[in-house]
Amino acid sequence: MSLHARLVWSMVAGLVANLVLGGAIACFLAKRSVETEMRSALAVARQAVTNGIERLAQSDDPARDIDDLVASFRGNRHLDIFITGDDGATALTPTETAVLGDVPAWFIRLVGVAPEQEHVPVLIDETPRRVVLQTNPRNEILEVWGQLSGHLLILGLFCAQAVLLIPWLMRRALRPLDRIAAAFQRVGSGDYGERVHGRVAPELVPLVAGFNRMAEQLAAADAQNRALNEQLLSLQEQERGEIARDLHDEVGPFLFAVKVDASRIETHAAKGRLAEIRQCVHSIIDAVGHMQRQLRAILGRLQPTGLAELGLAAALEALVDFWRRRHPDIDWRLRIDPAIGHLDDEVAAATIYRVVQEALSNAVRHGHPSTISIAVSADGTGDGIDIRVVDDGSGMSEAARFGFGLAGMRERLRSLAGTLEYANLPEGGLALAARVPLGASRGCRAIQPMEA
Repeated sequence: MSLHARLVWSMVAGLVANLVLGGAIACFLAKRSVETEMRSALAVARQAVTNGIERLAQSDDPARDIDDLVASFRGNRHLDIFITGDDGATALTPTETAVLGDVPAWFIRLVGVAPEQEHVPVLIDETPRRVVLQTNPRNEILEVWGQLSGHLLILGLFCAQAVLLIPWLMRRALRPLDRIAAAFQRVGSGDYGERVHGRVAPELVPLVAGFNRMAEQLAAADAQNRALNEQLLSLQEQERGEIARDLHDEVGPFLFAVKVDASRIETHAAKGRLAEIRQCVHSIIDAVGHMQRQLRAILGRLQPTGLAELGLAAALEALVDFWRRRHPDIDWRLRIDPAIGHLDDEVAAATIYRVVQEALSNAVRHGHPSTISIAVSADGTGDGIDIRVVDDGSGMSEAARFGFGLAGMRERLRSLAGTLEYANLPEGGLALAARVPLGASRGCRAIQPMEA
């Protein structure tokens, strides 16, 4: 059942329950009212008859006076009065007609009060008689029924009107929710430009504001993801181009040289020149050795050497040694927390390696520093690894902030819910700080226990 239907039926059930409860209370009060009215009418009539009988002692015609006394009660709505005897006077309650029809039998049983009688003795012409007073609640019940049915009719009309108006009011009140639901559906289908506008109830203002903020953030994240995807595609093309150039420049000439030497061996063999053949063989061996070194260097860029076999610490030391051999003029300072020598989290270890690799590459290529410090340590909680790379070079230019290297680092860290921060130092150089989360959030132990 929809929310609209549940609200409508809840309100209808509340109205019906109030109507039933109000009717029950009204019936209870009506019964009390009838009982009180009957007792009052009987008490008043008893007093009146007693006073009239006392005056009969001085009457010249007691029979006529007692008949007049009974006749004075004719028209009373609540009492039947008569004198015992064959010719006794009688005063019966008049028969009234209900405006809204006869009183239902169930209402008479519910509200009805049993008639009560009072006998007042009187002596008429030396003959003992009795004046009988008997309550008749029919007219009072009829009056109560008329009042109650009128009130119930008015209340019923009000409830019927409310039942008819409530669905319309509910649809009108919930219309903004339909707009918000449609907006959610469009955002779910990828339309992040959707916004909810227009006036809404004060209770829905925070919901609308929250939705619009969410849509704005999703639109910004989508735009950022598109830009990162473009940068990553460009980065991949750049890496492929660099690998292709390395193969062409470093491997291609030596392959050509091997081919030439092999052809010369065939010529020298036909002429029996063993010394020349030996020289060509040595040239081929030197060329193959050079190609092997170049291929190892390319593979090292694609896959960190020793990361899986020797651990993160050894791989980082090998990375720093690689750059130290090529730039011996730079003071390389590496500090690795012994607790993170081996990580169970291979993805995090590879990310840490790549972040340090890219940071060192950027520092050497663009900063021209004299000192580079690398620190990799576990954070205080044991749930992450902190990386800090600081150099004293020329810092980062505005153009470099949007380079492929930083985009790649940022995307790697974001995939692990990590963070990346960098800033130029006042005294010159660049400080880069990154955090790689570990632990139960990705289903692995953060750090292996160290051996004693």
